[in-house]
Amino acid sequence: MARRLDYSARYPLRTVGEVYRTLGDRNYWAARIEEMRKYSPNQLVEFRADESGIELVIEHVLPRTELPPIAQAIIRKDMVITRRETYGPLGPEVVGKYEASIPAGPGSLTGTMHLFPTDIGCTLRTSSEAKVYLPGGLRFERMMLVNLVDLFRAEAEFTASWLDTHHPVPR
Repeated sequence: MARRLDYSARYPLRTVGEVYRTLGDRNYWAARIEEMRKYSPNQLVEFRADESGIELVIEHVLPRTELPPIAQAIIRKDMVITRRETYGPLGPEVVGKYEASIPAGPGSLTGTMHLFPTDIGCTLRTSSEAKVYLPGGLRFERMMLVNLVDLFRAEAEFTASWLDTHHPVPR
């Protein structure tokens, strides 16, 4: 059985276009990767942004020593997570998807992204689904989703900070 989670990053006073153009900026991704290295080694492996949309691949490395004991019992070396994200072209709303894979991993993590306007700005809602194909998989699924919320929160905070620094809202 899969576990699901929705996470919404809200960007008050920001338009869909502003957030989308940020997601399509290679400099933004370089800075975000550098910031996320405070938590674990990672790199931007692929990046493309044009009128048809945005595509990127990020590799996150989670050292085995930092995994919970229950995960260490199954995973015998550092965990390399490959995350692929795609966003459709800019429009009034933008839809995307992601998948995260671990070579010989015990499960899957997939999701959709929806960037849409709100009364006070815009929101990027990420809907995720975690599946683990092991006995006791429900505990792993919960653990994956809890860690995912922390990651999404850190990424949203970075994005808001980037927007404030590089595209200040006129006061």
